[in-house]
Amino acid sequence: MTGPRYTKLAQSLPANVPFVGPEVQERDMGKPFRARLGANESVFGPSPKAIEAMEQASHDIWKYADSTNFALKNALAEQIGGTPDNIVLGSGIDGLLGELVRLLIEPGDAVVTSDGAYPTFNYHVVGFGGALHKVPFKNDHEDIDALLDKAAEVDAKLIYLANPDNPMGSWHTGDVIKAALDRIPDGALLCLDEAYIEFAPEGTAPDIALDDPRVIRFRTFSKAYGMAGARVGYGFGHVDLIKNFDKIRNHFGMNRAAQDGALAALQDQEWLTHVQSEVARSKNRIAAIAQANGLSALPSATNFVTIDCGSDGAFAVAMVKALGELGVFVRMPFQAPQNRCIRISAGTDADLDVLEEALPKALAKVRGV
Repeated sequence: MTGPRYTKLAQSLPANVPFVGPEVQERDMGKPFRARLGANESVFGPSPKAIEAMEQASHDIWKYADSTNFALKNALAEQIGGTPDNIVLGSGIDGLLGELVRLLIEPGDAVVTSDGAYPTFNYHVVGFGGALHKVPFKNDHEDIDALLDKAAEVDAKLIYLANPDNPMGSWHTGDVIKAALDRIPDGALLCLDEAYIEFAPEGTAPDIALDDPRVIRFRTFSKAYGMAGARVGYGFGHVDLIKNFDKIRNHFGMNRAAQDGALAALQDQEWLTHVQSEVARSKNRIAAIAQANGLSALPSATNFVTIDCGSDGAFAVAMVKALGELGVFVRMPFQAPQNRCIRISAGTDADLDVLEEALPKALAKVRGV
């Protein structure tokens, strides 16, 4: 009896999971976290109108969703000033990144990203046999000039840039990104991940024509719209590029209830403003808690705060572990020197009460005080 015959590429890959979820950690610990502050979800939840729309849609969940995503695409097109043909929907930005890589990358093709940037993008590139080329961060920001220099050097087909950035929370102005487009090498595409754009200062989103063939932009309902569990992301760009997604995407991959919920969320901008206000207030308190414990908070254009622990990666790893043992789920960057930090998502007052109690105890334990 024989088993399946895996591809040589699949056999060469590690059994790699980009993130170990909090649920896995809770099962390992045998107890739940008291404060879930590590996944950059919105604890403030989706619009009540979105919840109502999803509840209503559940009665029709026996039906497949509209594979063209007609209503949601049209609403998004009105918001961004394009047409439905400029937009592709998918199961979060993660799903769309996988489809983009599948569409463009063959074994050996060069892809450029920042060393320490979003690991799920790397996961997809490696999974399709792409050759990753990484450049370091510069002053805790993704280095756009270095990314473009490396892209020209290796003849990259794809360049990944998150703005604002995860895990540091840093950002570039839209004008800087727009100016950089003229340096994109021929045949390369800039993948601009704007998952956190709703939290960023005015002017962070670049003014780029939707028919510019040099860039595709991705956004999500997982962060500001509070629908991480629904898995709704969208990309927008040149009609020709977007059309090619139809060749390889999962046409029935969008959840019917999630589609209706996203449409209702998009139409409730008052709730979005409320969430933005709550996140800003929470980030200020996280920064104050850090400062009270002798740590410093980095400027953030996201729904999390990156805290400089003032030491090294081993210290930050110990802090993540110590906080976890005290019931606080946080994460950290993986690449030096950014791994001197820990990353704390915006939370409710109750969540931050737990953080305020736990942080000095974790510091004392790690410092051996």
